[in-house]
Amino acid sequence: MALTAKRAAFFDVDNTLIRGSSLYFLGKGMYQRGYFTKKDVSRFVLANLRFRLTGKENREEIQRFQNAATDFIGGHSVSDIEKIAQEIYDQYVSPALWQGTIDIAQKHLAAGEEVWLVTAAPEDMAVLIANRLGFTGALGSKAEVADGKYTGEMRGALLHGKEKAVAVRELAKDKGLNLEDCYAYSDSHNDFPLLQCVGHPSAINPDAILGLRAMAEGWPIHDFRRARHLAKIVSPVVVRLAALGTWLTPRGKQR
Repeated sequence: MALTAKRAAFFDVDNTLIRGSSLYFLGKGMYQRGYFTKKDVSRFVLANLRFRLTGKENREEIQRFQNAATDFIGGHSVSDIEKIAQEIYDQYVSPALWQGTIDIAQKHLAAGEEVWLVTAAPEDMAVLIANRLGFTGALGSKAEVADGKYTGEMRGALLHGKEKAVAVRELAKDKGLNLEDCYAYSDSHNDFPLLQCVGHPSAINPDAILGLRAMAEGWPIHDFRRARHLAKIVSPVVVRLAALGTWLTPRGKQR
């Protein structure tokens, strides 16, 4: 019998694993399939933006975002949303993945460690992403279901801020994980509670506040945005130099 892993790595999703918001991708895909109006999308996007721009524990904005995040799937069949989510993963999520983050996760898996996603996005979407990437599992905000349909309400709290740490501690207790030996990765200072509940926190594509904190604490920092931007600059230069090289002799004279 295989031994239960005693270490795990926990990854935030939005802007840590993917460029952008997984929940926004889901909303965009549903809009394109006629599930709701442009006004509905605008209301959700505004709530999402306000949520990200305000303080990390602004209860009013968290509640507003929570309502917007569940309202738009309310009344829809779970099986229908699951099918759409598969299509949206291929259309929007997969192209937006940070390969550098996936590489880090794969190293943990290769070392026999579990890899979990931890996100404020709906848990169903997070589990889909985890399954498609071959990760262990996912923790997310739980949407209430009745008679095979989403009710538009949440079951429990939005998995944001300190709630992520609460969920990770509960998982660690259930699985016998020693959090002092575990890892956590995030882009946002909102995830300080998650990062601080493990022995090995790291920043990925950090916002300004998290970047400063990571430097002060000596946490590893991975910034794949810079590498991607550099690639955009360097690649055209390499192509031009290669083209120029075809016009030069080995001695550097023009043909």
